[in-house]
Formats: sequence, C-alpha cells, structure tokens
Amino acid sequence: MENKLDFIPDSKLKLMDQVRQVLRHYQYSENTEKIYCDWIVKYIQFFNARNYSSKMQGKEINMFLDYLGSNKKASPATQKQALNALIFLYQKVLAKKIPQDIKDIKLSSTKALPVVMSQDEVIRLFSYMKKTNLLMAKILYGCGFRLMECLRLRIQDVNFETGNISVRSNKKRKDRIVMLPQSIREELLLQKEKIREIHKQDLRKGYGAIGLPETISMNADFSVKSFGFQYLFAAKKVVKDLRTGKMRRHHAPESGLQKAVKTAARKAMIEKKISCQTFRHSFAAHLLENGEDIKKVQKLMGHSNLKMTKKYIKVMTKKPPEVISPLDIIQESISNNTGIL
Repeated sequence: MENKLDFIPDSKLKLMDQVRQVLRHYQYSENTEKIYCDWIVKYIQFFNARNYSSKMQGKEINMFLDYLGSNKKASPATQKQALNALIFLYQKVLAKKIPQDIKDIKLSSTKALPVVMSQDEVIRLFSYMKKTNLLMAKILYGCGFRLMECLRLRIQDVNFETGNISVRSNKKRKDRIVMLPQSIREELLLQKEKIREIHKQDLRKGYGAIGLPETISMNADFSVKSFGFQYLFAAKKVVKDLRTGKMRRHHAPESGLQKAVKTAARKAMIEKKISCQTFRHSFAAHLLENGEDIKKVQKLMGHSNLKMTKKYIKVMTKKPPEVISPLDIIQESISNNTGIL
C-alpha cells in the first residue's frame, strides 16, 4: 500500500542517499541522520536484500526486532530506536504504509528508576572537574539540561538581562525557558567574550558561517555569520561540514564532557553509574526535595506528561520539607495569651 509523500526524494539516487536527502529536507540532526542510516543498513544486511523496494514489506520489521531482542540482547530503548528508523524508511522514503500494529508495538521493558546523586556527591564530582567542562556540567545540573541541549546553546539563547536561558529544538521539538543560575552568570559572560574573540578570528580568516537553527529561514544569508548564532561552547577547530562542504566551527563534541564526567565520578569515588544525564535527573529530584511544585518542575524539564516527572519522587535522596499546620505555627502565641482574658 502506497503512502503519499510531501517530499519525494530523487529516484536516481541510491537508497541511502535518498534517506539522507529526506532526513536533511526535514532538518534532522547529524546525530539522528547517522543513527537512522546505521539501522537501515543493518536492516537491509540482515535480510541480505538488495531489491528492498519491491521485496521487503513492513512485516520484516517485527522479524528484525525479534532478532535484536533475542539474539543481540538489545534493550527495549535500542529496539525502539531501530523501529523509529525503519518507520521513517518505509513512510518517508519508500512511500509505503506499514500496519498500525507495527507502529504501535510495545517493546517490553522493566523501566529502571533514574540514577540520582545527592547534593554532597554533586559537590564532590564538581571538585574533580575544571574549566569549560566544569561550566558545562554546572549548566547540566543547574538547568536540568540534556547533554545536547547544553552543547547546542547559542550566544543568543542566554539572556543575561532577564536571567533566563532558552532551550530550542529539544528532542520533542518544543522550546522551553529555564532559569539562569546566578552563581555561574559571570562565568558565562566570560565564556561569551571568549567565543566573541574566536569568532572575530574566524571572520578574519574568511570563516565564521554557522548552521542556522531550524526556526530561522535558510534564505536569511545575512545572519549566517551573526555572532548571536555562534555556539556558546564551540569546537576547538574549524572543520569541513559534511552536509554543505563549507568550513565551519561546530559545537564542542559530546565525548569531551562525557569522559570528563566519568573521570570525575571515579575520582570522587561515587559508586553509581554516573553520566551527563545524571545531572538532569538530580536537578529534578533536588527541586522536588526542596519543596518545588511538581508542575513547575515538569515545565522546567520539558516533560509532556506529569508521570514522567513523578518518577523523581521515588528517587529523592531526602524528604521534602514537611507541611506545617498553621495551628502549630501560632501555638506558642496561643499558649502565651491563654488566661489573659
């Protein structure tokens, strides 16, 4: 059964080039492009099928997922990632409809509770980090950011006047606004000036152009070299953009901060599985511990469902402040005035 496309890839291209063309048309991130392409290649190789468009149908997806789960012991999250890539292949590239029961497949899983650090553990871990990695780690914890949300921050996203940071194009394609921790305000200002100098050097060398956010028109050529669109945490080198062929300075790589966090956790002797995501989990849990309203925490985290936020109640390292009865608050005054009248 055919599926109507709103964008038709060039049929003269090879399959994987068509996949990349469609992914780039919808402005998927480079990371998502790589992940989807890897899964599609594995899928085709699994069936040893070259004539994929005519011989392979949606039912093969279930066979492939069963193989990943049974033979490769892939986690439900990994299977879900593969499923998303294959649904994209069939619906957006091959223009084929797949059965609804495949799209709605529920991959069995025992959802583990998020790992959360105590405030003391956060302090200990920070003591073994330094410079830019420390600043980025503070943002992860202080704002509840995902790793890529931090790395993709642009200069214009940090509003020092209002004390807010805008989070754009997160994984749910929804923007949100979070607080700017005042304790790192000066550090961020210094980082901004550091990037300003780097940008000036790039401009003098004929570089300085940068990939624009999805919300900005690709015809806005005047803004391609704008300082406001530069990454707050830029990479050390200017490299050739694989998509455009132009020389650009991308954001800092994920691996640098990931390694720094794991190394710091080991030196701090924290006996938990710590990753960059642990800071985000700890942010939510600690806000709830401090008595913050759960719906406000939901908004700061960017959760679409309150159930996603409620899971942090189960992993709080200490109880939130207890509600004190108004009677207890005035009890001393009542006792002192008893018998006066």
